[in-house]
Amino acid sequence: MGSSNSRRSRTMSTSSETETEVLGAQGGSDYPSARAAEYPSPRGIDCPPPRGAGGSDCPAPSRGANSSTRTGVEEDQHDLQAILAYLIRRSVFSGQVRIVTQHEEGDDEGEYSDDYEFCSSASKPPRPDDDPDTSRIDVNDIKNQILGDSGRLQKNGIMKKKPTTLVGLLQNREIGRRGNQQFTCSDRRAISCQYLPNSRTVIDNYYHKAFCGTYSKEGNIFLTAAQDPNLRIYNTENGNFDKFKTIRARDVGWSVLDTAFSPDGLYMAYSSWSDCIHLCNIYGEEDTHKSLHLFPGDHSFSIFSLAFSSDNREILGGANDGCLYIYDRHEDKRTLKIDAHEDDVNAVTFADDSSHILFSGGDDGLCKVWDRRTLRDDNPLPVGVLAGHCDGITYIDPKGDARYLLSNSKDQTMKLWDIRMFSSQCAISNTKKAVSKQRWDYRWQQVPRKVQAKKTLEGDTSVMTYRGHSILHTLIRCHFSPQYTTGQRYAYTGCATGAVVIYDLLTGEIVTKLTGHKQCVRDVSWHPYENTLVSTSWDGMVGKWEYMPEEDSEDEYSDTSDSDESPSEDNDLPPRRSRRLADKDRRQVEHFQRQALFD
Repeated sequence: MGSSNSRRSRTMSTSSETETEVLGAQGGSDYPSARAAEYPSPRGIDCPPPRGAGGSDCPAPSRGANSSTRTGVEEDQHDLQAILAYLIRRSVFSGQVRIVTQHEEGDDEGEYSDDYEFCSSASKPPRPDDDPDTSRIDVNDIKNQILGDSGRLQKNGIMKKKPTTLVGLLQNREIGRRGNQQFTCSDRRAISCQYLPNSRTVIDNYYHKAFCGTYSKEGNIFLTAAQDPNLRIYNTENGNFDKFKTIRARDVGWSVLDTAFSPDGLYMAYSSWSDCIHLCNIYGEEDTHKSLHLFPGDHSFSIFSLAFSSDNREILGGANDGCLYIYDRHEDKRTLKIDAHEDDVNAVTFADDSSHILFSGGDDGLCKVWDRRTLRDDNPLPVGVLAGHCDGITYIDPKGDARYLLSNSKDQTMKLWDIRMFSSQCAISNTKKAVSKQRWDYRWQQVPRKVQAKKTLEGDTSVMTYRGHSILHTLIRCHFSPQYTTGQRYAYTGCATGAVVIYDLLTGEIVTKLTGHKQCVRDVSWHPYENTLVSTSWDGMVGKWEYMPEEDSEDEYSDTSDSDESPSEDNDLPPRRSRRLADKDRRQVEHFQRQALFD
């Protein structure tokens, strides 16, 4: 596994020819006022501090041939690193600092100059893919599976030509065309997908960046984590968000980075810049706040991603030292440490409820598949590897059938994978080569045009690629939409532009984009049984998105003053106000009819 120095070296050059360009370094930042070792590194938000801030992750300065000038160069480099650390702490998140590197003699300027011209600000929405390649997903088993589960297949297995309507379903049931006179799960999903969330209400506003926000397995609890550092737990029964508990997180150097619910819904775990995973109870008069020690042996350590096994016994974690950690709650100790990736492990998850298969994704651009039953410290071999991304992976989400998973990446794409289609060694090498050539840092620089260009890596085995959202600043998350309400018809993700982007899983097209946040949306969570989606953003806002009927703007705001015909008393059309009231009544009736489908 590569050392931490080699992992960080592609972002910051420490040669004597490195210069800094400060674009208005005024203004403060929201870094915690903690010891220097707790500041993030120039590698980004979720990483340890640079050498100048107390860490040891910057590469060593270049040495000149003349030993008489070596001491002076080293002193200059030390001062430069200290200056960089200071500037980054103050201005990195406002985009006011940019690092400019002069290439050493012999570098291929053509490879990194024009190709790495940076695009406009992250606030500008990225361009969606006008022509997604569906050739692989069209012949994959998942297509018929999603079409059937979402109510878009006829009984003979042929795709419906017209979308299902609520009126049509009611009519067929009343005239006896449905054998059991009941709506099927597919019928309900077909109607539910026509009323996707589109309107936001604010659940809460924090004074700090919000990092995590997720529903529990049953959807009756919602948990958030921010830089406060407070963990807030909400009761979401009956559609309300009533905060009933606040937990003060421990050992938080930068922020709580991930949270996870236990399968029974009684406990939650969280991680930060600490050698421990912390376990807390959700209910009960007495509070439990237990530190689960991992003993990594690393100077600056953090678990970036957490997951409980379905039997509630083990907690899986992915760390910045490239390893997977498994903590056994029954034995009350760490039982496994697997050298998994050549870079930070940003995401881990179990494939299904059996907890036999698990996935991991890292900054080396690879997704790896592991069999828990054969994992050993002395033989850390994955079952297979999925290669095709050109940069590090920020998040992975399983479909829940131990066959498919989604991955979000810093190469500005999201991919769908079939784990029956592992990548060749050639594809793995191509991914590693592409990642090693990246000369930008997604945490404070804008996306280079070369990265945004539509291209496919040779050997890419992904089933589908989704483009149209922005991955910047932090480890932005993506998910499959719920099975109960949508048949997992969609893939949705946060976005650095402050939006939530929902894709059609089979076509790759953007179905809807929910906008309204002022900063990056890091986490998104769809209620498992309701058409409610919650977005958690760096602007400190937690927003709940639900479907609301759009007002008939044509009736309400149309101007008929320039019409050639003046209204008469004999006109059969009702006044505009009456039409609006009639439309309102009609929408209310449709709302109650939709609710009846799920009762």
